[in-house]
Amino acid sequence: MIRQSIRSSTRLLAILSTLAVSGCVGMWDGYSQRHQKASVVEYLYPDAKDPVTEQGVPVLKLPMRVGLAFVPVAGRQDAMPETRQAEILERVATRFRSLDYVKAIDIIPSAYLTARGGFANLEQIRSMYGVDTIALVSYDQKQFTDQGVASLSYWTIVGLYVVPGEKNSTHTMVDTVVMHVPSRKMLFRAPGVSQVKGLATPVNLSEQLRADSEAGFDQAVDKMIGNLQTQLVAFEERVKASPEEFKVVRTDGSGARGGGDFGPWVGGLFAVLIAGGAWWSSRR
Repeated sequence: MIRQSIRSSTRLLAILSTLAVSGCVGMWDGYSQRHQKASVVEYLYPDAKDPVTEQGVPVLKLPMRVGLAFVPVAGRQDAMPETRQAEILERVATRFRSLDYVKAIDIIPSAYLTARGGFANLEQIRSMYGVDTIALVSYDQKQFTDQGVASLSYWTIVGLYVVPGEKNSTHTMVDTVVMHVPSRKMLFRAPGVSQVKGLATPVNLSEQLRADSEAGFDQAVDKMIGNLQTQLVAFEERVKASPEEFKVVRTDGSGARGGGDFGPWVGGLFAVLIAGGAWWSSRR
């Protein structure tokens, strides 16, 4: 009687295990995809009929205040967690704080940004925080799952069974776009891209996808931060070399000048010329 009960329980456990495995396979039958994004294009230009235009030459007030925010997601259904956003924004802010021409970094709370808000929303933030330049961080991540490309074997209490594996591919892009709000001109951008591949069974597929998602964001942010440093240096050089493209206003009241006034060397040059002129006049 006891042996018969054990055999019945074993058969029942085997049937339930088979149904569980079959159910998981059915859920991921074939090819599936997960997608989450916060698009800077959709935020800045919600109406496709509006042309992407520039309104004159940017006037950069040095040292400048820079706003920093994540692009909002419509409905927030697939938005990145606030704690994760705060961590990434702080890493971006650290790069800006090291620059001589940046006075302060203001991290803008996500509640102040409206999905598809466009430049009207940025003008509101500009008025609230007194920032003409805003760095917008966006992201785009796709996860693909292709069943049947591999298999994994498991020993269980009912014996050996083979579970179809999943070939996971996670593609991630994190992008920082620096906009001058009054002129609506993009000053520069710094993207970071990553790809994570892995294998998982239907049993732990969701857990593995979450881990791959986190790893994808970590790698993309690391590359974006490195690229941001390069772009910041290149932007400084471009402002110095292109006075026709940028105007610089010193907050000490020295007025507007071309991009060559980006550093203090112009003031020193004028001082040398004035001193030389005075010396020449005295000799005459």
